[in-house]
Amino acid sequence: MLILLPPSETKRDGGTGKPVNLTRLLGAKQQEDARTRVTEAVVDLAQNPTACAAALGLSPRQSAEIAHNAALMTSPTMPAVDRFTGVLFDALNASTLPDEAREFLGAHTAIQSACFGLIGGLDPIPAYRLSFDSRLPSLGSSLKRLWAPVGENVLAGVDDFLLDMRSEGYAALAPLPPTSSATYLRVVTTDSNGQTRALNHFNKKGKGEFLRALALDSPHSSGIASVDDLCGWGVEHGFTLVTSSGAETRLLVANALPEN
Repeated sequence: MLILLPPSETKRDGGTGKPVNLTRLLGAKQQEDARTRVTEAVVDLAQNPTACAAALGLSPRQSAEIAHNAALMTSPTMPAVDRFTGVLFDALNASTLPDEAREFLGAHTAIQSACFGLIGGLDPIPAYRLSFDSRLPSLGSSLKRLWAPVGENVLAGVDDFLLDMRSEGYAALAPLPPTSSATYLRVVTTDSNGQTRALNHFNKKGKGEFLRALALDSPHSSGIASVDDLCGWGVEHGFTLVTSSGAETRLLVANALPEN
């Protein structure tokens, strides 16, 4: 199983690893050219702080993000699951996981980065700021147009069952191949009228907690190879999973209130 994750806008500063090496990240051969083009465009844009702030929608209080982008290829790195913060990654809390669980994340997760494409959960990356819909003037293309064929090609080479937890915008950067064995995980709850409702904040939290449980049970979860396996694992571990269609599996979360 390969679990596809969204990134987070917010990222932890610092790191102790060497500067990023694009040839050492997941899917290096398929993604190296696109990675080079995007990272060069990110650094180029950061040379003009005013234009960079406008393009990335940054406020004056977020000027440190421009500095991160300017030093993208020279700043220290840390594993991706530790670099990203935000609701999903806070719920995952990867830094507190035992080594075996972290090895599961390294072997069974891929994070959809707007800057680096599909990266492994333990791939070392620097702090940066770039969203799926960001505009990079010197790139000469939208990120979606650049990444989509590259990302789809990477996923086409994955023989494993794909569990897609990405948001719509990031999923568009690497569409699932039509022949892939995959399901999209949607977190839902039921309201007082018994109606199923999709979630926002709790969607991310639910996915993070579900991923943490999978990682902690790596001796068994590593063998999940289909939707049926996933649902069976969920029953054994207290998760309610319902396959609503061949392409979507719903994770039912009780007593959660959607954001206003």
